[in-house]
Amino acid sequence: MESLEEKNVEVVSKFIDVFWNDSDFDATERFLSEDYQELSYGSKEGLKKFAKTILDAFPDKQYSVEEIIAQGEKVLVRMEVRGTHEGVFFGTAPTGNQIDVTLYRRYRVVDGKITEHHGWIDMVTMWSQIRGS
Repeated sequence: MESLEEKNVEVVSKFIDVFWNDSDFDATERFLSEDYQELSYGSKEGLKKFAKTILDAFPDKQYSVEEIIAQGEKVLVRMEVRGTHEGVFFGTAPTGNQIDVTLYRRYRVVDGKITEHHGWIDMVTMWSQIRGS
């Protein structure tokens, strides 16, 4: 029998794969609760808008989970995103440069649904890789 933590890790892992890697933005309806709180991008729609911005700028982007830890309802993830800057990113024209950036995510999972998300990304490294500096 799976523990609560194992179930919650599975939910978050599937969400990362389907939403971030497969760019299935409608997956929010399957994975996120009705009372979902988005602490980084303001709302479900803000999360989808940011994900679309990433997809447009880095169409070959790929997220890989490097470490995932669960304790009760909380799931912490350290992952990498890699891709090629092929589209406009916050006003910066495509450079063709590769990015390899660390992200951290904190999720809360209740009854098999993600109820809260807060994310951090190393934007200093990302911008230096985009600009080639």
